Amino acid sequence: METETITLEKPRLSPTITSLVDSTDAQLEERFFSSLAWSHSNESSNDFRSDFFTKPSLPMLKAIMTTSLGDGDMGEDETTNSFCRYIADLVGHDASILTLSGTMGNQVALRAALTVQPYEILTDYRAHIVNWEGGGASGVSGALIRQVVPSNGHHLTLADVKQHATLTDTYYDAPTRVISLENTLYGTIMPLSEMRAISKWARERDPPIHMHLDGARLWEAVAAGAFTLREAGECFDSMQLCFTKGLGAPIGSAVTGSTAFVRRANWARKHLGGSTRQSGVIAAPARAAVDYVFLSGKLAPAQDKARRAAALWLRLGGKLLRPAETNLVWLDLEGSGLALDEYNDAARRFDLKVGEPVHGRLAFHYQITDAAFARLCEFFRAVLPPRGGGRGGLGVVDVRSGGVANGVAVNGYS
Repeated sequence: METETITLEKPRLSPTITSLVDSTDAQLEERFFSSLAWSHSNESSNDFRSDFFTKPSLPMLKAIMTTSLGDGDMGEDETTNSFCRYIADLVGHDASILTLSGTMGNQVALRAALTVQPYEILTDYRAHIVNWEGGGASGVSGALIRQVVPSNGHHLTLADVKQHATLTDTYYDAPTRVISLENTLYGTIMPLSEMRAISKWARERDPPIHMHLDGARLWEAVAAGAFTLREAGECFDSMQLCFTKGLGAPIGSAVTGSTAFVRRANWARKHLGGSTRQSGVIAAPARAAVDYVFLSGKLAPAQDKARRAAALWLRLGGKLLRPAETNLVWLDLEGSGLALDEYNDAARRFDLKVGEPVHGRLAFHYQITDAAFARLCEFFRAVLPPRGGGRGGLGVVDVRSGGVANGVAVNGYS
């Protein structure tokens, strides 16, 4: 009996699959990583809405891929523990813990600092903890918030603090137990001399007043040369540092302080549901963000773009709401004769992302490209035709002395 021979046809492979089969391991790895969203920053390259629109980068993904996977809630993750020691050392504090966001970091720190009611938090009326954290300080800690308007229009001074702090402790009072400063605040820098003066005074009270810093954008002040991380750290009992604003990490902030304070902060974080299991996936990309963005000097070029943009806006006759000292430029649209819709529509024509969450604010980050910056300058020229060559606008504060230079610092920028 004859048997029928069946010939199987070799499957036809697509050009893509054939290419992959013939590739070396190194080529495969390169093609794999280059196809991922982590490998480019196209979406953020023209996004001036905020510096939290930075995209996580490939070094951050690779850090996640090689991280340890211990239990962060139990304090057993090697990557997290190493990173927390690293951050604490950067600012000169004893210890630190990870939180999921800057808002959580501030609320954890305030809750840890406030122990026995009644108590009051003294802060700038523009502070993030007042305007952008859902009333957390009142809801989570039950604190009275003493909002102070800086007498110099720029930053709180020791005189402001002395005038508004509640130092009596009768049953009518909610004594000031925390002074919460923010640096940078709306992109402007509180001078080191003022932070030191307020800190010295607060620590001399009986009992001492806890000094907290919302340092979500502290990196920008350091990049501007105002002071070092450790110089700032000396002034505060606790600090919150954000790894997403400007640094591009996908998630996370840190709270730093003494060992005893961080132990209590750990309880407050647990209270808010902020403890995580495999916390290395947060710590690893955050470490990459600090190393590859902040320590490598990528913030300074973005600040230079901000200064040049502010100077051009002023030269074209526009006005600013605040001086451009770091990476944020605040355009006074109404004072510059522009309607909001007109401004936003024109920006879209130049392929620029502006607007929400804060209209009129331009945030410069390290992923803003030269091409997007050039379009921004053309956009300025389109919406602000020359009006007699006047500069207008605000003076620029010398962050090292706290003085005002009356616009001189804009010279030389285009």
